[in-house]
Amino acid sequence: MKRLIKGALLPVLAVLLSACQSMGAFPTTEAQVAASEPQAPALDIQSWQTAEGARVLFVASDALPMLDVRLVMAAGSSRDNGVAGLSSLTSALLGEGAAGLNVDDISRGFEDHGAQFDVGSYRDMGVVELRTLSDPEFRDPVLTLFNQVIATPSFPQDALDRIRTQMMQGLRMEQQVPGPQVKKAYMATVFAGHPYGEPSDGTLATLPAITREQLVEFYNTYYAAGNTVIAMVGDVSREQAEQIAGQISQSLPEGGAAPPQSRAQALTERKHEHINFPSAQTHILLGNQATWRGNPDHVALYVGNMVLGGGGFASILTDEVRQKRGYVYGIGSGFSAMASGGPFQVSFKTANENADDALSLTLKLIDDFVESGPTETQLEEARTSILGSFALGTADNSDIIGQLGAIGFYDLPLDYLQWFNQQVQNVTTNDIREAFQRHLVPANLAIISIGPQAPEVKAVGDDLQAGEQGSVVDGEK
Repeated sequence: MKRLIKGALLPVLAVLLSACQSMGAFPTTEAQVAASEPQAPALDIQSWQTAEGARVLFVASDALPMLDVRLVMAAGSSRDNGVAGLSSLTSALLGEGAAGLNVDDISRGFEDHGAQFDVGSYRDMGVVELRTLSDPEFRDPVLTLFNQVIATPSFPQDALDRIRTQMMQGLRMEQQVPGPQVKKAYMATVFAGHPYGEPSDGTLATLPAITREQLVEFYNTYYAAGNTVIAMVGDVSREQAEQIAGQISQSLPEGGAAPPQSRAQALTERKHEHINFPSAQTHILLGNQATWRGNPDHVALYVGNMVLGGGGFASILTDEVRQKRGYVYGIGSGFSAMASGGPFQVSFKTANENADDALSLTLKLIDDFVESGPTETQLEEARTSILGSFALGTADNSDIIGQLGAIGFYDLPLDYLQWFNQQVQNVTTNDIREAFQRHLVPANLAIISIGPQAPEVKAVGDDLQAGEQGSVVDGEK
């Protein structure tokens, strides 16, 4: 056990110590500490395109005797085309059957060789993942099985019926708890009229009508080679990687890239939607469409949000709403950039009697931050936190494969990690203030809530003095 733990820690230690290697020792002076500031690892990303049109991104790594493969397609729920849940069902059925193989054959085939096969579906993308030992004795039969699964998925009717029933049971269970309901209402409000506003996991009305033929058509259209990024990280050579990527590409359906989708538009006025629900707490989501992948203000928004609500106990929202007043147990904010848009969102839940005050204070804090931006001290603290943790974002193969998939799917530059790291170092308080003012109008934030009654927005004094402490309900303030 000790040997396994030690081996698992080696990649992390290598990253942490990389900045000190040039000095040959740990930094002991202020100058040495400054010179050893964490840097983004310079990944040697190799890229090419297969004959069928798939884009390949590859990083050779012999840190572990493993190979990770991730296929990323523009096959998420934004491609459901009015049939909510189609992409999720298609993804869930992969691995349930292929030509000459049932689900047990596929599962045993991967497990017997120590491999892991997984699938996922999101708003932008569908994902197919494989992790296998890199030794050809294990790798080759696993890749043969993997290619058979993606080349001839059978979408068996019995599996469709079973998984559809499970998804519908999940939807019925969601009606008994507030969290999923308010999240779906939030997306439907902020992205009204855009594919991002549709429920990714379908509805009780749409799921029963989905046919096997629709799954086959969706797969052949959106899991095509020309619509796929093949990301690979592991202990194989460039020549071997080219051969593996070529076989995967040939196994996928023929076809080109899915057409780009229109950019989501921000709300131009406040929307307040409330769901009546008998609960001791009120759940509240605030936000608006605010960004997208490729936004030149991405870094400024990201760093600024660390100060506002993304930095845990160091953030303004946690300090003011939780620490000083006790209205909530937890509160956070974030920008979620996708291909055609991305919401800014603030999320918290509070005792019903505190809902008005918590909501009003949160809106006031957002308004103040958009107007004034962070202080120099707040920026430096956020910058230090981001740079200190960023190097660990590629500490092992599973981290790297995630970065590669995103870089390829969103067509980011191959040196994106280094660029991001440099931009974090260069961003100023003025950059952040101007970025927030360009992309966020506090008066137009949607307010989505669920609880016994809709919270009301009240006037909050400019001094923001801590008032009466909130009460604790079920472990949550």
